[in-house]
Amino acid sequence: MRLIFTVFLFLMSIPLLGQHFSKRKIDRMLKKIPAFEQAIIALSIEPLLTSKHKAFYQGENYMTPASNTKLLTFLAAIQSFDSLPALYFNEKDSIMHLKATGYPLLFHPFYPDPELASFFKQKYTWHYHPSKSELNAHGHGWSWDDYAYYYAAETSPFPIYGNTIQVFVKSNKIHLIPEAFEQQIVLDTFVQNLHRERSKNLFYLNPNKLNKTDTLYHPFVTSENLFTRLLQNRIQRPVKLIEQPHSPQKWNVLYSDQEALIYKALLQDSDNGVAESLLNMISQTTFDEMNVKKTIDTLKIQWGHWLPDPIEWVDGSGVSRYNMITPRTLVAVLKKIYQEVGLETIKNYFPKIATSGTLKNYPIQEVYAKTGTLRNNHNLSGYWISNRGNIYVFSIMVNHFTVPTEEIRKGISSLIRQFQKKLK
Repeated sequence: MRLIFTVFLFLMSIPLLGQHFSKRKIDRMLKKIPAFEQAIIALSIEPLLTSKHKAFYQGENYMTPASNTKLLTFLAAIQSFDSLPALYFNEKDSIMHLKATGYPLLFHPFYPDPELASFFKQKYTWHYHPSKSELNAHGHGWSWDDYAYYYAAETSPFPIYGNTIQVFVKSNKIHLIPEAFEQQIVLDTFVQNLHRERSKNLFYLNPNKLNKTDTLYHPFVTSENLFTRLLQNRIQRPVKLIEQPHSPQKWNVLYSDQEALIYKALLQDSDNGVAESLLNMISQTTFDEMNVKKTIDTLKIQWGHWLPDPIEWVDGSGVSRYNMITPRTLVAVLKKIYQEVGLETIKNYFPKIATSGTLKNYPIQEVYAKTGTLRNNHNLSGYWISNRGNIYVFSIMVNHFTVPTEEIRKGISSLIRQFQKKLK
């Protein structure tokens, strides 16, 4: 009987072998962090090269990932592209035909692509052929009032200027980029600073709120006709929108040399427009159309054999509250990213805690990770390198809190430091 009982205890202990932190111990750690008192917490920590949990607390529970969704987008992009396609083109009879790939950096205010801009300096008549598209201006589950903010700039097949206007003062005069919107600005001292009507490009600007050092950014309502007009105004050459469903038999591809820039924009700056565009690029390349749902459904099938849990995934950026994922699945995604690109690329593209991107406010070292923040939700998922050179992959997700996000950051930092002391 004693032998049977010993075997029973051994079998019961197998799932805990190698796990330094029991659920009970983690629970005690969490209770010592006041910011977590009424929040929902889930986490998973594993060594990079094994699947043994070192810490696991409700890691099978679905959470709202916010911008941790961009980790899925990044993995999809690096698996889909050796080089990023910036533009389809074909020159015939002194006419340059062009078609969108979904690439977002044409005249972008933060991430300009000089080579793409230079391409449009050629003295052709331009014919723009719209891509087949099932895109919505905003993703499913986005807040209806996000439209006024840069982070919710509209999605379109061929973004231009980041699909955003810029307003600033120079030589005591108000300037706009692109200039085509200057006739659509109304000066109004009753608005807070810059406001746009919900469904059309009519802007209200309070000049008294515009400081000389300010640049205001506001999304505009996109369309293929507007894209054509903005491009024509910029390059000072005729650009014709070809609405008939015909195009050159073969497209040439202009590839981008801005891979590092665009992936750092995705991961370090957490740029939502770049994230949505990457999914559009994958869709255009794979299906010759821009259809986010079709692309995500295909990726979920392709990844199904290694994902620990099915994912609820609807957009590229994580702005949607419809996205849901478990911490152990994010750990699996991070491990797959490592397999695809290796540690040096991760160090180059990912924010480093306390020094770069969205992680400047985290007071811990040797951690490369992606934050994800929506109101009442904050997550941190990535890699840390121990003093002995061991690499750990982690996802700590904190949802449904009401305290300031800064307190949640401090709580996550405290947790990681405690884990780092034990995991050498």
